[in-house]
Amino acid sequence: MAALRVLIHEWCHLCHDLLTDLAPVARELELSVEVVDLAGEPELEARWGEFVPVVMAGDKALCHYHLDADAVRAHFRNFR
Repeated sequence: MAALRVLIHEWCHLCHDLLTDLAPVARELELSVEVVDLAGEPELEARWGEFVPVVMAGDKALCHYHLDADAVRAHFRNFR
């Protein structure tokens, strides 16, 4: 199963909104979603903290702040 990692701040309302919006897209594309709270990840916080939420596929950021469902779909179309 293909996977996404979503970098968040637990207290961030944009992060929770993005996770809600991402759920149907993840089901559609059969993606697993790992949620990483940057509070416990100082290296990720230093790199991505200003951009959260960030949707990652491996090392590639597909979108940040708001879900770009078309970018997620386009990325995974290239791998199927």
